[in-house]
Amino acid sequence: MKAIICPEPFSLTLIDRPEPQPTPGEAVVRIHRVGLCGTDYHIYEGRHPFLSYPRVMGHELGGTIEWIGAGSAFHVGQTVALNPYLACGTCIACRNAKPNACTNIRVLGVHTDGGMCERLVVPESALVDASGLTIDQAAMVEFLAIGAHAVARGRPAPGQRALVVGAGPIGIGTALFARMNGAAVTLVDTRPARLAHARERLGFADTWLASPDLAAALQQATRGEMFDVVFDATGSLSAMAASLAYVAHGGTLVLVGVAPGDLVFADPEFHKRETTLMASRNALEADFARVIAAIVNGDIPTDALHTHDVTASDLPRRLPQLIEEADHVLKAIVTF
Repeated sequence: MKAIICPEPFSLTLIDRPEPQPTPGEAVVRIHRVGLCGTDYHIYEGRHPFLSYPRVMGHELGGTIEWIGAGSAFHVGQTVALNPYLACGTCIACRNAKPNACTNIRVLGVHTDGGMCERLVVPESALVDASGLTIDQAAMVEFLAIGAHAVARGRPAPGQRALVVGAGPIGIGTALFARMNGAAVTLVDTRPARLAHARERLGFADTWLASPDLAAALQQATRGEMFDVVFDATGSLSAMAASLAYVAHGGTLVLVGVAPGDLVFADPEFHKRETTLMASRNALEADFARVIAAIVNGDIPTDALHTHDVTASDLPRRLPQLIEEADHVLKAIVTF
């Protein structure tokens, strides 16, 4: 079968691999679509902290089942998304119903080879029924589930102000679900093109370009109250530290993006707000279910999220270009 491997940073190669052989409890999924995300770009550029090369990338996956064992609730030909967070099932996080924070987690395309290939063997537990979705929509479920999980963590309520810092795919997914919760959503980004897309295609009217004067401007816009819930989806330590200034007294700061290094806050600022600080990692089964229901109900404008298409054979040439064109790329999807 065909697969795309990243043997080292700044290199992608289309190769032939043996067909995968399932064992009991596994399924063979024919991969039709692979969404590209920041993780894949970081792997290509050699900037991922948890990865060894060579690696087959790809964790935003849409496909159909080609083989599955007898007695399964799934069937051959069924459209599926994949939950790429393979948890051990026995650690303290798994026992506490938090497999997204499993201490032994293996993420497809990061810790183990992912879905940039024609066929992939996965545990049956990784299958997500996407029968009501198109195959392109199935490939968008995972990144939207990260946003849905962040909102489930931060719990913005109807009428509250929610600020999302970072208008990339994860930030946009977070903003969409915060809006579905009834919050008044404000978006911040460093890229005018991304903010324009959010306004014109996704209906987010309140957008701000990041600047040194942003905190003062937001203070004035909110009459000094700032935001009940702030979601930082930048993956930038400096932006994450600055986000504390946007939190209302008694408010919540949710760190969705992750970055290597130490994050430092001014303790008086943190304490005087009685800030609730939380991380949001990966997603849970309930988040995948919420995303699929929202897409089926027409609450997620997937056509506006899906901005670029790439064929698998052309990906080695196109991936560096997509990185260069990042201002105008929201979600690129690879077709196998």
